[in-house]
Amino acid sequence: MSQPARLALVLAVLWGAAARGETPLSGRAKRERPVAVVGNPDEPLPEIRVAPDSLTLLWFPADIQPTTLTVDESRIRVLDTGKRSIIVQAAADFRADERHEIAVFFADGQAPARAAFVLVMDPAEVDSRIDVQRPEPPTGPCPADVQRADPRPEDFVLLGYVSDRGVQTTVIGKAIDSEQGFSSDPGVSYRGNGWVLADLWILNLPGRPPWTPRDVVLRGKGGTVLHGRVVTNAQGAVAPGDTVRVLGVFKEPPASAGLVVALEVLGDDGRSFVIPRVTLPMEGKQ
Repeated sequence: MSQPARLALVLAVLWGAAARGETPLSGRAKRERPVAVVGNPDEPLPEIRVAPDSLTLLWFPADIQPTTLTVDESRIRVLDTGKRSIIVQAAADFRADERHEIAVFFADGQAPARAAFVLVMDPAEVDSRIDVQRPEPPTGPCPADVQRADPRPEDFVLLGYVSDRGVQTTVIGKAIDSEQGFSSDPGVSYRGNGWVLADLWILNLPGRPPWTPRDVVLRGKGGTVLHGRVVTNAQGAVAPGDTVRVLGVFKEPPASAGLVVALEVLGDDGRSFVIPRVTLPMEGKQ
């Protein structure tokens, strides 16, 4: 059954039950309206009005991850979740000052990645349908003063980055490549649920041209080659004699790649730095 057809069936059953008088009617006026997701962590969360005798449908403009839904289910009933929808109902009347947060992550990972709202109660009105609106991502470079929302510990678990295996670590030994003009201090490799990460401080040796890391590659046994995502603290090209912190983030390599791999950090000027022996942490608890 398609998502719209499934949703229509669920709504018909649930609203049909309410229409038959299985819950008392309060006379609140029902409203349908758009509500925009907040992208700035300093802005207050938008309010959605709920009631114990009415259903509130949240319809999202993109697929969501239902497993990341967080809400106080002792005060808010979650009646249904779909690929793009959530249906909720207040479990009982709220106090005048009572506010409950509901949040869920979008599946595409684009910003804003998290949709969060505050559920409140109004004696005169209830939101029967909320069309969630998501700001379009900027087409140009992000302004320097725009900040992402600070990640919270629970986000890593909700998004599946950390499981009961925890996060394993090993030390990456220091390396030097005089020909290419690089050296590195001892670093750390991490393994989580479905990902590995290498964390290094790399020195662009004095007398060499400025350098900007652009790509990172992991090479393992059996010809395994994985391109990762580069994260740095650089504000521009790394000057001669300066260091840069480089994080290489990869999907978890297959077991056939082995635990000892080569890590290559490539720059936009053709220079690359190869750390020939990086020991990845073993999978599972140690």
